[in-house]
Amino acid sequence: MSTEADFRTASGRVRGKGAGNGVTAVLGIPYAAAPFGARRFWEPQPAPAWDGTRDCTAFGPISPQSAQLPKAPVWRPGDEDILTVNVWVPERADGGALPVLFFIHGGAYTFGSSAQPDFDGTALAHAKLAVVSCNYRVGFEGFGHVSGHPGNRGLLDQIAALRWVRDNIAAFGGDPGNVTVAGHSSGAGSVACLMAMEQARGLFRRAIAHSVPNAFYTAELAAAVTERIAGEAEVAPTPQGLLSVPPEALVAASDTVTAHCRTNPVAAVHAFDPVIFQPVVDGEVLPADPLRALTAGAAREVDLLVCHTLEECWFLHTVGAVREVTTEAGLADFAAALSLPAHLVDGYRAAMPDAPVLDRYLALLGDAKFGEYTTRLAEHHARAGGRAYLARFARRRNGARPWHTADIPFAFGNLDAAGADFLIGGAPDDHDRALSRRMLRSWAGFAATGDPGWPAVTAATTPVKSWAVPDAPLSADDTSTGLRALWRDVPFGLLRPGQPARHRPRGLSGAAGPASARPSARTDVITAPAVS
Repeated sequence: MSTEADFRTASGRVRGKGAGNGVTAVLGIPYAAAPFGARRFWEPQPAPAWDGTRDCTAFGPISPQSAQLPKAPVWRPGDEDILTVNVWVPERADGGALPVLFFIHGGAYTFGSSAQPDFDGTALAHAKLAVVSCNYRVGFEGFGHVSGHPGNRGLLDQIAALRWVRDNIAAFGGDPGNVTVAGHSSGAGSVACLMAMEQARGLFRRAIAHSVPNAFYTAELAAAVTERIAGEAEVAPTPQGLLSVPPEALVAASDTVTAHCRTNPVAAVHAFDPVIFQPVVDGEVLPADPLRALTAGAAREVDLLVCHTLEECWFLHTVGAVREVTTEAGLADFAAALSLPAHLVDGYRAAMPDAPVLDRYLALLGDAKFGEYTTRLAEHHARAGGRAYLARFARRRNGARPWHTADIPFAFGNLDAAGADFLIGGAPDDHDRALSRRMLRSWAGFAATGDPGWPAVTAATTPVKSWAVPDAPLSADDTSTGLRALWRDVPFGLLRPGQPARHRPRGLSGAAGPASARPSARTDVITAPAVS
């Protein structure tokens, strides 16, 4: 196969371009119709067919958002054909069908696209995979509550893209019966949701989820967010009112609500982590939160590989995405907002006796938001009869932390991509490149066979692979380590509005704090229904 080639899809022929290393990239292929006009706020509809051969040598437009990421496209009013997939495939000597890796980008369910340089699929395709990535609706277009319209439209877009893979990937040399869905951050949250959704059943047999966020809304909280956004846009929170607002105006209104969250949160957690769009457990599109679903065995037929970084929230603090907490009073307010029990807060203080409050706060927030939830997904999936593997990204170098997003350029083999130097803390060295090769091989091996290269989690033990420089030995069992022991009886649940705190941690100095720093008494995060 030439590195520049034509392929026939169900909608028409497409032409890609050479991407290097014997890989062809076919970019910006529509998998669904433009979700605007009469289709706005509805589930994705089939892509229209075209005549001739469509030039697919550039990424398609991205979903409405205000983010401007390094070397990635920006959204412009009028961009409508946003539901596209990208495919990278290698030359094949044997002609056998390729395992498929389907990647979902992150971005707090609010921004991002498949065109970000660190998501380029060339290196993974060179490892004998058919790599697919997709754009989907983010922000209000994808996750905003609109009465009478389906919720979780971004997740429905991802399912439509997976159906496109099922129906078309064989034309590119991929195996539609051997699909691994992968994602990072909100992309990993999406992966976890897809495992819980009946509509996604049978579209993939394996899943990779890096840094799964513990954040899922009730329908009531999603409606409260919409009411706040509609107020900023000066329209009624009705379908008619929201449809009268162009996408760019809803983006601006959403940005304003986010900016005001620290002093006027919709739910108490927003005062510290102002991400206002999350998947909604509505009982229809998403029947249950993923942890509860996996605990019940909803996806036991799907092999699962999860990973998180050791210091997730230092990145979010550095880029200003979470509130800074530097006093015991502020830490007490944070703990109350998340309904964290006193023994958990006290345990982090004992484990980090010389650390400033900010470090303890970021450690606690990182584990509450990503680390413990990601780990628990693997454990509960294994206990329900599924096969699960756990890894942690622990690479440090020259002061660079193992923080949120640092693992992705390593797994994709894109250490030299634009912006990767910030994520990984400088230019890569030979040790970093060796680590990247190990991580890429584990993804490729898992996608091909279900084995990433180390033992699976069992009902009794939690082996952990540590991605570090130099290579670290396998930890035989994670369940008895100090900080994890503190979380043993702490439940996770849904985010809701309108509830006072269930309890306020005791034993914290300066617990009152200034009134301006405390979450509103009208809103809170509660932990019911909870899964421990």
